[in-house]
Amino acid sequence: MTNPKEPTALDLPMVDPLPPETQKYFDICRDKLGMVPNVLQAYAFNIDKLNAFTAMYNDLMLGESRLSKLEREMIAVVVSSINKCFYCLVAHGAAVRQLSGDPILGEMLVMNYRVAPVDARQRAMLDFAAKMTRASAEIEEADREALRAQGFDDRDIWDIANVAGFFNMTNRVASATAMMPNADYHGQFR
Repeated sequence: MTNPKEPTALDLPMVDPLPPETQKYFDICRDKLGMVPNVLQAYAFNIDKLNAFTAMYNDLMLGESRLSKLEREMIAVVVSSINKCFYCLVAHGAAVRQLSGDPILGEMLVMNYRVAPVDARQRAMLDFAAKMTRASAEIEEADREALRAQGFDDRDIWDIANVAGFFNMTNRVASATAMMPNADYHGQFR
């Protein structure tokens, strides 16, 4: 079990003092989120690694895409559910609740996305992310065609694959390091 005051089970303290740009970023997190997510604190033992992580995350989850922010968070939750990543289920489950305004949707996606009341387009997207998580080597043209049949173009498929791939990576890092979510996430947007 992780020390509740540390973001992971590893003894990798944050750089102290933080560089001014990093401190500013953490201050923005506190202002907008009311906390600095533990994943950011975990990466802050090495500012270059933190910057690489946040650049990829911000591009995939907040950057330009025809996938809505909610859809990207839905992918994060479905992938994290399959991988049983406690950190990401808690953090991104809260984001789904916030963006959808529906705490039940967030819980359904965590437990079994197939029972969630999503449209056919979103179901195809989540099916693709789930297959990619369980058996990425088995993805075939028919899987991409199923997405195209629901109106996704090749850029959208790229985005779906990259969001799913990113969370497959972060789930594994979070699990391997016993990364714990900030307690604040548990009660948010219910």
